[in-house]
Amino acid sequence: MRRLFSSVAVVAVLAAGCGGGDGVSIDGPWARTSPSMASAGAVYMDLEAGSDDRLIGVAVDAAIAVAAEVHETTMVDETMQMSEVGEIALPGGTTVSLEPGGYHIMLLEIAEPLVVGDKFDVTLSFENAGEVVVEVEVRDDAP
Repeated sequence: MRRLFSSVAVVAVLAAGCGGGDGVSIDGPWARTSPSMASAGAVYMDLEAGSDDRLIGVAVDAAIAVAAEVHETTMVDETMQMSEVGEIALPGGTTVSLEPGGYHIMLLEIAEPLVVGDKFDVTLSFENAGEVVVEVEVRDDAP
């Protein structure tokens, strides 16, 4: 899976965050490495909208995973559970973190294990800011 996608993703992220009140700033996108037998992976980052917005969907190339979904980890009866959420509210001027133990992007049926140094694109769909392509780097831990 060692694919390197174009740096256009970085430009798209910067452009989205520079447009005054309507853009979404995206910081530190990364994915955790996955064990060789894992069928899923997770992507994390910080999001900050210039004005109220919502993350309403995510997508990834089929060469990376069959599907991508927005998930949240919660405690239910002393057990951590992950479940898909339809959207994440992004109050204007507030950072919302997608992080281990909270909101995250779940990659389902990954094509190959996620290995440190790999990079791939994830498309984020926002209610107001539209689609933004983000380049994600696979790491052992948060940047």
